[in-house]
Amino acid sequence: MLFQNSIHNSLTLRWLYIDFNSYFASVEQQLNPELRDRPVVVVPVETDSTSAIAASYEAKAFGIKTNTRIYDAKRICPNLVCVLAQHERYVEFHHRIIEEVNCHLPVTMVCSIDEVACRLMDNETSMKRSIEIAQSIKQGLAKNVGKYIRCSIGIAPNRYLAKVATDLQKPDGLTILPIEDLPQRLLNIQLRDLPGIGFNMEQRLYNADVKNFSTLWNLDRKSMRKIWGSIWGEKMWYFLRGYELPEDEIKRHSLSHSHVMAPDLRDPSKAKFVARRLLLKAASRLRRMGYYACGFGLAVRLEAGLRIEKNMRCYRAQDSLTFLNMLDHLWKKIIQESKNERIKKISLVVYDLIDEQKLKTELFKEWPDVNLKQRHKGEKISKALDKINHRFGRDSILIGMLPSQGKSFSGSKIAFTRIPDREEFQE
Repeated sequence: MLFQNSIHNSLTLRWLYIDFNSYFASVEQQLNPELRDRPVVVVPVETDSTSAIAASYEAKAFGIKTNTRIYDAKRICPNLVCVLAQHERYVEFHHRIIEEVNCHLPVTMVCSIDEVACRLMDNETSMKRSIEIAQSIKQGLAKNVGKYIRCSIGIAPNRYLAKVATDLQKPDGLTILPIEDLPQRLLNIQLRDLPGIGFNMEQRLYNADVKNFSTLWNLDRKSMRKIWGSIWGEKMWYFLRGYELPEDEIKRHSLSHSHVMAPDLRDPSKAKFVARRLLLKAASRLRRMGYYACGFGLAVRLEAGLRIEKNMRCYRAQDSLTFLNMLDHLWKKIIQESKNERIKKISLVVYDLIDEQKLKTELFKEWPDVNLKQRHKGEKISKALDKINHRFGRDSILIGMLPSQGKSFSGSKIAFTRIPDREEFQE
């Protein structure tokens, strides 16, 4: 058996999982009393052609959810309030939430901007004690963070089941899922509601005649691994039965940023300033995190829908000037291929990352035409600019100019699986 030396099956309640309900919209309602108890969506740009990135529970009652087109949302809910995303505030509240939860129970893992997991100690695993802890967390959040920052809490033998439990009662729920209640408590759950089962996986399960939780539960490990086509099927079998498996080590391979352009910035001459901003932020993050990159990729999506992507390799770099030169090179190619059409979205990535603490002398022989003395000078200049901007505020000093339309654009936004560091809003 693959995991026989590393699995642990617990009959006790070992994990408490917290899922914050409609997080972005809840923060907006907490910040602005006029939005409370009203249908609210958070949007990336102020145009009806965009889609919601979050919806309050009042908006969800109309069937509005993440990715609903704003034009359609306003049609079904004329009183809908659209709020421009304030990513810096969401990060600020995230850290306040973590601080508050830590007052009641140490946070073991930050799973996303709106989800955290806490492992219960031996004296906290009884149903009575775990419920007391969950209730104290809810009370502390309401008192010290805000009463509109509500959460659903799940408690179960492993982290996976605790996360599943948070979905059984929303909003503001508290659900205990002990091992003896399985599989009965989950028989009515939809397969898509299980973490790890998306649209494609659901279709694969349907093709294998697995259309409900009961059928899934009765599969053996070998069958689940075959359907998934990977080890994840077998892992799923263990997760559903309360087993704990060792966490996979996560190694960072790339760092990326993207931005959907406001209509007044979609002309290529203006869009390039946004691309520069994204790239300078990515370079600053590289330096702060202690990485070099050996590759750079740039992609644009045109208003007509066409996506154009270009990549290039480089000798390991982290200074802004080197990346800006690569941006200029790739941008010319993209604009030539796009025939100067308007740009709807820009994405860029620096990849093949190297930890600066693990650099080996062999790397210096890979690109003999690189002027190392000039490159090191560029790194010193870039780090000096970082220090000035961190001390005096973003854009206190710039490489090149920044048009007035870009003054308020920080380039920082939140993917639910990546939480920007506070420093990013000064980069």
